[in-house]
Parts: sequence; structure tokens; C-alpha cells
Amino acid sequence: MSINITVEELQAAGFPMGGEPLVALDLADTVMTVKDPPIDLIGDPAAGAAWWNIQARRLPPGPTPDPAAARRLRTAIRDVLDAQVRGRTASAASVEDINATASSVPRSPRLVTTEQGVRQETRWHVEHGGNAALAAIAGEVIGLLASPERLGLVRICDNPDCSMLFLAENKRRKWCVGNICGNRARVARHYGRTHSQDT
Repeated sequence: MSINITVEELQAAGFPMGGEPLVALDLADTVMTVKDPPIDLIGDPAAGAAWWNIQARRLPPGPTPDPAAARRLRTAIRDVLDAQVRGRTASAASVEDINATASSVPRSPRLVTTEQGVRQETRWHVEHGGNAALAAIAGEVIGLLASPERLGLVRICDNPDCSMLFLAENKRRKWCVGNICGNRARVARHYGRTHSQDT
């Protein structure tokens, strides 16, 4: 889907990061893996509902995904993307979880007549089970992994205290979001310059 959301919209709802071109990246970023234990940003039912409500504009219509199924897909996506960024092999179980989720809801192209003419849309066949939103997210990550050029743009935030992933469509981008990790880096550089001059 081509509908965008902004990081400001997600931050207003209490999420530090988001608004990436792919919902799959936003979902991967709902767990802060550098914390011990990791922090699940959608683990609380109210937070999870808020996140899914914001993302719903970019996903096929249907019920909110089951939290356990969403966490399982998120874990698989996080594993395969971390593997790519860190140069290791992803778990075969993670790859299979993504494939299974993507195939859980068949889809088909459909022509629709509108006042502007004929256009194509996707019909999600949920009548036999599965969740269209999770299937769409799994399909996004498959498309990303199958595109070496686009996959090469996936980065992890340069802030060592951050684990967020992003698509660096601007090659100079180093941080997940400029108003959090970018500001922290600028403040640290300024502090280092001003305090090194004092000694």
C-alpha cells in the first residue's frame, strides 16, 4: 500500500521510532533489543492497539492480529534483518515463520471500476483463516529480502544504546530518528568538544 505515516505521528502515540516505508520495519522496531531484558513497545494491550490502529491505514482491512502471532512474526523479521545487517545467517525457523505467515492468507489481483476508470486492487482471502495484516507484513519482508539493492539500505541506528532498524534511502542517514538518537549524538559531540577544551 502507498499510504505513509510519519514518525511524528507514532511519537505522539508514545512510540520512539517508526514511519519507515515498510510496516515490516516498523514492526521490527517495536522491540528494543539493546535493553536487558528487551522492551516490548506493543506488549501492553493498549499500546499494541494504538500501534495497530496507526498502521491499519497501510494494511489490508481486517481484524487486529493476535498478539502472540504478531510477536512471533516480529521475532522472525527481527532475526532475518539483524542477520543481514550484522553479516550472519538467519535462523531457518525465522525464514519458515515468515514464509508460513505470508502464505496463510492467499491474495489475488482484482479489477475495480471507479469514476476515474479501472484500477487494480488486491483481494485478501481470509475466509479460511490467517490474518491479512500479518500476511501483508510478511510479504513486505520477503520482497525486501529478495531485493539486494533495497536490502543493502537497511541499517541499524549508529547510537550504541539503540537497536532500531531503518531504510537509509538517504545514504547520509545514520540514526533511526534525528530528534532522539541524532540529537543525542550531537549533544555528546558538543559535550566532548567543550569539555576537552577545559582540560
